[in-house]
Amino acid sequence: MNIANSGLYNTLFRKNYTFLGLVFAGAFGFEMFYDTRMNKLWDSINRGRQWKDIRHKYAEEE
Repeated sequence: MNIANSGLYNTLFRKNYTFLGLVFAGAFGFEMFYDTRMNKLWDSINRGRQWKDIRHKYAEEE
């Protein structure tokens, strides 16, 4: 199977703007996934030491 004749090549990689859009969409998706995972990891490591965890001790009720 020749890659130049494949449907994948003709659909995604033949035109530069299509390939560039695919790269940007992939980078955006990866960044969203990575950012979410790292925030969850940070929160699990620092549980009980962040302001959102101890706010009830110091914030005054109105």
